Order: sequence, then C-alpha cells, then structure tokens
Amino acid sequence: MHPSLIPRTLLSLGLSLALAPFPALALQAGETPVIQGRTLTGAPFDLAALRGKVVLVLFWSTDCAVCRDKMPELRANAQGWAGKPFELVSISFDRREQDALDYERLVATMVPASQRFAALWSGNPAYKGNAPRPAQLPTAWLLDKSGKLVETYTGRIPAEAWDKIADLL
Repeated sequence: MHPSLIPRTLLSLGLSLALAPFPALALQAGETPVIQGRTLTGAPFDLAALRGKVVLVLFWSTDCAVCRDKMPELRANAQGWAGKPFELVSISFDRREQDALDYERLVATMVPASQRFAALWSGNPAYKGNAPRPAQLPTAWLLDKSGKLVETYTGRIPAEAWDKIADLL
C-alpha cells in the first residue's frame, strides 16, 4: 500500500502498514510441504507420515468440472502403482464441507476401496498447511520419498508426470 493511502488517523497513532511486497506464497521445488488434519472419514492425517513414499497431492474442488472429470483417470493411474511406495492424497477447497462429504459418500458407493485415497477438506479447523489455495484448480504437487516438492502441475496431470513418478520410485 502506498503511504498516501494509509489513513491519517493510523499515521497519527504511530501505526503503519508494511509496505514491502508480500513474499511468494507458493512452495518452490526442494521445499517440504506441511499438511496435517483429518480426512473426510475422520482419520488423523500428517503428510510427514508418508515419507519414504512418492506422493502426489491433488488440490481440487467438487465445483471444478475439470477436477471431477479427471478423477477416474487419476484413480486408474494411481492403481497402476499399487504395491509400490506411492500415495495419492486430495485436498478439497470446496466452500462447504458438505460438498466434499457428499462427493466422498458417492465415491464410497461407486469406487472400489483399492482405488480410494486420503481426502481432506481445507476448511476443517484441524487442517494445517504451509501453502494457500492454488490460483487454479486442479493443481498437484509431486513429492519425492524425502517429502520434498519435485514438481507442480496445473490443470490435467501430464503423462510425463507418471514417468517422473516411475523414476522417483
């Protein structure tokens, strides 16, 4: 904010706003994301507990048509890594928790247990993370076995990402 836009009342009280630009909020390659909370089924979740596995974290919303459309593809690709040290995790940025819960109930009735993965709602008071809502949904993070961010994908996860997962396994 430019100093001329700070109300004089605040200035007269000796209060001011930081004028430096905000730091980048997105994580960079090599950084370690933090995600903790409860899954939509109520189980405790800590991303750090998945160290030793390659992890794909999907940020999405049920009101995102592209997100919903790509879920079967993601499930099928993830199932291809069954028995390998790989996990798929989704973080819903739905405005209402009920929307995420309704979707999970539908998944529970239509998708085999072997194709389901941990799902969290970012609005849950127990949810803690070190990154804000992505600018575009879907967005995904690929983490290596040490828990560090390797790549970020926006939109459809490209075929090369699955090759990268194979390399990391």
